[in-house]
Parts: sequence; C-alpha cells; structure tokens
Amino acid sequence: MTHDHDLVLRPTPAQIEAALNPPPGRTGGDLVVETLSGLGATTVFGIPGQHALGMFDALRRSPLRYVGLRVENNAGFAADAYGRITGEAAPLLLSTGPGALLSLAALQEAAAASAPVVAIASQVPVAGLGGGRRGHLHELRDQQASFRDVVKSVHTVRTPSQIPSAIAAAWESALTAPHGPVWVEIPQDVLTAETTLPVVTAMDATPEDVVPRPELTAVAAHLLAHAERPVIIAGGGVVRSDASGKLRALAERIDAPVVTTFGGKGAFPWKHPLSLQSWLEDRHTTDFLEDADVLLVVGSGLGELSSNYHTFAPRGRVIQIEADAGKLESNHPALGIHADARLALQAILETVGERTDPTAPERVAAVLGRVRDRIAAQDLDLEQRVVAAVREALPARAPSFWDMTILAYWAWSAFDARHPNTMHSAQGAGGLGYAFPAALGAAVADPSQPVLAVSGDGGAMYSLAELATARQYGLDVTWLIVDDGGYGILREYMTDAYGEATGTELTRPDFVALAESFGVPAVLTTPDTLATDLTKSLTTPGPSVVVLPALLRMFEPTHL
Repeated sequence: MTHDHDLVLRPTPAQIEAALNPPPGRTGGDLVVETLSGLGATTVFGIPGQHALGMFDALRRSPLRYVGLRVENNAGFAADAYGRITGEAAPLLLSTGPGALLSLAALQEAAAASAPVVAIASQVPVAGLGGGRRGHLHELRDQQASFRDVVKSVHTVRTPSQIPSAIAAAWESALTAPHGPVWVEIPQDVLTAETTLPVVTAMDATPEDVVPRPELTAVAAHLLAHAERPVIIAGGGVVRSDASGKLRALAERIDAPVVTTFGGKGAFPWKHPLSLQSWLEDRHTTDFLEDADVLLVVGSGLGELSSNYHTFAPRGRVIQIEADAGKLESNHPALGIHADARLALQAILETVGERTDPTAPERVAAVLGRVRDRIAAQDLDLEQRVVAAVREALPARAPSFWDMTILAYWAWSAFDARHPNTMHSAQGAGGLGYAFPAALGAAVADPSQPVLAVSGDGGAMYSLAELATARQYGLDVTWLIVDDGGYGILREYMTDAYGEATGTELTRPDFVALAESFGVPAVLTTPDTLATDLTKSLTTPGPSVVVLPALLRMFEPTHL
C-alpha cells in the first residue's frame, strides 16, 4: 500500500547540486523573502526599521514587489485590502517596538473583517527574548503579548532554520477559514545572520477546508424546504468564500427573501425581486426578520450592526452557518453549522427541496416601500443625492473603501454594491483612517480597475501622509473627502445624547492645495457637480482627490 507521505518527489541532480551550493552572502532575511516567494506571494507591504533591515536588504535580491507606506497602521490597512481583494495572504513587514505597535489597529480590523494578513516583525536579539531587560532599542517586555489577543496565531523564530516552517505555519493559519491576521516575529540577529541553508523552494501551506457535518446540512435543508416564511441573512462570509452564486441559487429555489449585512454588501443582487437590500438599521426590516419561521444566517455572527444594535429577537428557528466557531450561537440559539459558507450552501443545495411562494416578492416590496417612506419623511434629500452621485460615477466592478463617516453609514444601508467583494469599510473594528490606505492596497492588488476611497475630514487627517505613497507608485485611487468641519458622526451622537458636542470640531487644511502640493490633482466640488467630478477623476489614471464641503445628517435610528 502506498501512503501519501511516501510520494515524496525525488530531487533532480541539478536540484541537489543547487542545494549543496547555495549562493553566498545570504542571511536570515533571505530565508524570509524566499519562503514568501515559495508560498506564492508576489507583493509585500511595510516600512523598514533598524531591527528589520535584514528583511528589507533581502528584498532587493528577490522577485517580490515592495510597496512602502508612510505609517505602519496604514501599511496594515493596505495589506488588509490586498487580502480582501485577492483572497491571498498579504505579507506585512514591520520593525520592533513602535513600528510593530503602530500596526495594532489595522490588525484588529483585519481580524474583525477576516482579512488574511501575515505580519512579520523583527525582534530584539535572541538573548533579549524571555523578558530580560537588556535595554535594546525598541525593546518591549513581551512584544507578542501585545498581539496575541488580536491575531489568529503567533509564531516566534529563534534560529534561521525555523524561519521557513514558522512562516508557512502562519500562512496556513491566515488562510484557514475564517481568514485573519497572524503574527511572526524574528530576532534582529537571526535576520542578519549569514546562512548556508539551501534556497527555499516552493512550499505547501494549503489550509484544510472547514467542511459542514452532513447531518446538520440535511436538517437545515429540511427546515428551509418546509418553512412557511423562510428568510436569509447573508454576511461577509458569503463574500469571502465566493458563495454569492450558491446563495442566489438557494434563495431562488426556496423563494426566500435575502438581506445582506454591511459586511456582506454585494452578496445578493440589489434589485432582485427577493432582495431586502441592506436596511438592517430599520425596524421594518427587523420586524420582517423576526416574523420568519426559519431564518438562515450565512457568514454572520449577528453582531451589533447586523442585529439593529441587538434589538433583533428572532421568534422562529435559526440556522447559522459560520466558519468562526466563536461566533456560532454567540447571540442567538441556533442550529449551528461550523463550516465555510460556500461548502455549507453547496451541501444544502444538494438536498433541499424546491419551495414556491409567489407572495415573497410582494412582501419584500412592501418592506422596502415602508423603509423608503420612513426615510422620505425626514428631509434627507441631500444625503440621498450624494449617495446616488457616488453610485453613478463609480464603475460597476470598481472597488470602494469607506471610512467611519456619515456617508459610509448611509452607504451601508443605501448603496448598491453591484458585485461581491467591491464594497469594503472599517465596520469590523470601527477605527478611523481606513479608507485611503486600504484603497491603495486594492489598487496594488488589481490595477485594472480604478478604486474609490471615501473619508470625512476627520478620518482623512489620519492618512494624509499616504498621498505621497499614492504619488510615488502612481496608484489609481480617487479619494473623496466629505468636509463637514469635524467628526460629524460623533457630533451627531453627542448632540442627540447630551444636547451638545465636545471635542468634535476640527481645524483642517485646504485639502485641495494640500493634495496638489504632493503632485496629486484635486478639485473642490458640490453636490450638484459631484457625479461629474468623480467620474472625471475615476476615469483619469493615477491618484486624485475630490473634496465635497457638506454637512450630512444621518437618518433617524429605530433601535432607541
């Protein structure tokens, strides 16, 4: 009998000769970049630092493309977006201490949004590991402790020979569903030490599929086929697992209305007769979901934003498909199916019976009509015109990245993401400064499409340094900055809660003049000219900035 582990490829004489006589002058840093290349990486993001110079020196001897940003947190956001767009792991190279710590907020967003990022940081020399206070520059008592609660896994290297295995293990962890960021740290002296190890060749770090248990998908199929009022909530897991086609096939087979979460935008066609769109922050939608006798939740943990701020209380049977075991039944009792969304939907499709409900489109239309009437009664024409102008200007397959700003909050509910994996925001962790550096990462990942970033003036101030990055690499990103003079959404929250706002008003620069000082074309626009100005910017190669002075308001919440 032949076992898989017996099928080891025998090296050729030429390969043996190359292994016995590796090129001279290589270091631990070369092992890092060789391993990344062997795993299939083509691009790395990061910022050099003194302890990490061994990695960066090795980059010039490798085929990897290096994209350097100006702030480590922004480099993390760029890697996050690269991972989201490509579905591949995005290497992020960092230095010890301050450089590493500055990436924490970006890695939290990658963890919350399940973006595969492989962060590789330097460390103090090996003798300083273990908590001894030797006084090295950048020294932390326990650097990995700062990351252990944020990332999926932590991998520490102590010798050059450990580098390929540690990075391969991290790579597999990052790409195992649910995707996420991982942390590798390598001491400075290990990175700079000369090595006679053979050049790292192709490595296999293929993750195991998260496969559903067949008895659970059989029960789910039975419940859905025999339901009176089935409804589907489609989350970000549908997008990440490329399961949109299977979602649509299931919805049409059982005539089930579908609502997408803010992370699942584009998972289901916006104008489909069964589409409830994304109006999750609306009591009419919440009521409809609560009335379902069987609710299928795919790729969502039904967290705060997906449950109308935890006011959603399902009365029917809940089926939850989720690759993150920690999210299974974390908010509601359910038939919990721990699985990749695509594999679970495929299994259900193989056994589910057809169900016909000619009233479903009418019931969906009635809910959307009530939502429209509620919004129409609030004098929010300006906000709806701005959302419509952005949609008109943005090509259907062009990705967009949204900061935590009022226009993004509108877009979560009201923007038609016409294709899966084209609308991304920082709603996972909710930090500021995400949109522009993430858009740069997306432009690196796919230069065939223009990319849109949307920020408020407050969030834009986090990322202004990356105008230099956009210009340096000629990245095709249009940055829409909605200037309302401060932290607009916090101003609204505080005014509503306390009667007046504190700490929300900001002095800001002339964004047009500032962008032009970086050599980036910029224009001041109005709501009436926004669609035209955005269209021009998006169809002109290279970076650009469009500034819209506007005081936008949120629609009234229904969860209070």
